[in-house]
Amino acid sequence: MKRRRHTTEQIIRKLAEGEKLLGQGQSIEEVARHLEITESTWHRWRNQYGGMKADDVKRLKELEKENTRLKKIVADQALDIDMLKELNRGNF
Repeated sequence: MKRRRHTTEQIIRKLAEGEKLLGQGQSIEEVARHLEITESTWHRWRNQYGGMKADDVKRLKELEKENTRLKKIVADQALDIDMLKELNRGNF
């Protein structure tokens, strides 16, 4: 199978289509083949995005991006505090 990246909207759409096919009695093997993904990808997507709508996924990605930015700010502040403590001790 050729490797490709899927957008979150495509993943949600494929999960919905896959659930529909599963409801019709097809096996996970057949569903994965129809969606042109591996079974492990199906399970990973289902665990990560199962039950979400496209808007929920967009919001999740935004929150993860903001969380990363805030963690970087906290790390920078911790370095500044350590530096100031070192300067205050006179060990410069």
